[in-house]
Amino acid sequence: MKARVFKFGGASVRDADGIRNAARIIRDFGNSSNLVVVVSAMGKTTNAMEELLDLAIGNSDYSSKLEALRDYHFSVAEKLFPDISAFEVVRSGLEERFTSLNERLIQAGETDRDFTYDQVVCMGEYLSSFLLYSHLQNIGLSMFLVDAADIIQTNETWREGEVQIEKSSAAAIQFVSPLLQSGIVVTQGFIGGTESGKKTTLGREGSDYTAALFAYFMDAESVTIWKDVPGVLNADPKWMENTVLLPRLSYQDAAELTYYGATVIHPKTIRPLAWKKIPLHVRSFLNPGEPGTVVGPEGEKWDQPAFIRKTNQVLVSLSSRDFSFLEEENITEVLHAFSETGLKMQMLQVSATSISIVTDAEQQKLERAFESLNPRYSLLFNKDLTLITIQNPSKASEDFILGEKPAILVQRTRSTSQLLFR
Repeated sequence: MKARVFKFGGASVRDADGIRNAARIIRDFGNSSNLVVVVSAMGKTTNAMEELLDLAIGNSDYSSKLEALRDYHFSVAEKLFPDISAFEVVRSGLEERFTSLNERLIQAGETDRDFTYDQVVCMGEYLSSFLLYSHLQNIGLSMFLVDAADIIQTNETWREGEVQIEKSSAAAIQFVSPLLQSGIVVTQGFIGGTESGKKTTLGREGSDYTAALFAYFMDAESVTIWKDVPGVLNADPKWMENTVLLPRLSYQDAAELTYYGATVIHPKTIRPLAWKKIPLHVRSFLNPGEPGTVVGPEGEKWDQPAFIRKTNQVLVSLSSRDFSFLEEENITEVLHAFSETGLKMQMLQVSATSISIVTDAEQQKLERAFESLNPRYSLLFNKDLTLITIQNPSKASEDFILGEKPAILVQRTRSTSQLLFR
């Protein structure tokens, strides 16, 4: 029997009830073996870890924030393990992990910030996976807790580790496959490891990618991502009412939605699954019996437009200081400057005398990009913008988005419209 992979995000395990619900899903919809469970940090723990790191690097007192995070996890443990002896075992494991976290915070100002980020922030996943693993064991399931950093091998690109596929696949086959024959493997999302034993992370919200990688390594039957929505919808229900479920998507359609900013699936998730034609299921942990969305080699065309919204966008316009026409070498130079700093271009438009780029308002990255471009180009900015990308657009859908608002920039293809406005 082929393995399957389940992934639970932070919202699904944010408290004791969430962990119990995840355990029920694992028991009812998984098997007693051949299941890899990938778990994110609980609730907003990653944000809390980032706050702790900022305080530690700034030599500020972080003790109250650390104590609050500790209390949060211990409170969940107390509710999960009312039996004193069971709780004491879990308490000891949590204490060990919080001691390690504090040691990393003490050393935070001594090394490169991005390196320190990976060593500190990864602790959120170690805490959540330990609690879920302990609870599953406590209810009688045969479990193994595996450190993802021992399997997902990466280079030393801190905060955006590049996965070494062959080494990672070999590690998964050697260490994970034997465990799956007799139980369920719980591991951490978002985390990788280097050859020297240091932790890396795979990019913010990268746990979906972890699940896809494990599925690729294990040649899995399927991956299921358990979300707080019914599946992939044609818009984020937090900002649009009357959304519609998209029941079947092709890998290509899903990749385009994630590329333009749909947050229901991490952008890196699709590629390793498409390589081996492994289906991806997006289902609701609130209603686990519902079928959700299936992403696979073939999808269904939907009649409704799909809307992807990105806020806090910046429109950057660059023109030559000597008023000369911009040619291919200028475009290449600008694109290289943005790529080097990790800025993702949401839109690109070129005229004879200017290049316009829409990107996220990441101030430090923008400053680094402009440092190399500024001597040769004049720069103009429009800030605080919203970008709506419409897949399967129509005039009515564009009018619905814009209303009376004037568009600052519009781009259209046969399958996509992008509308930038204030």
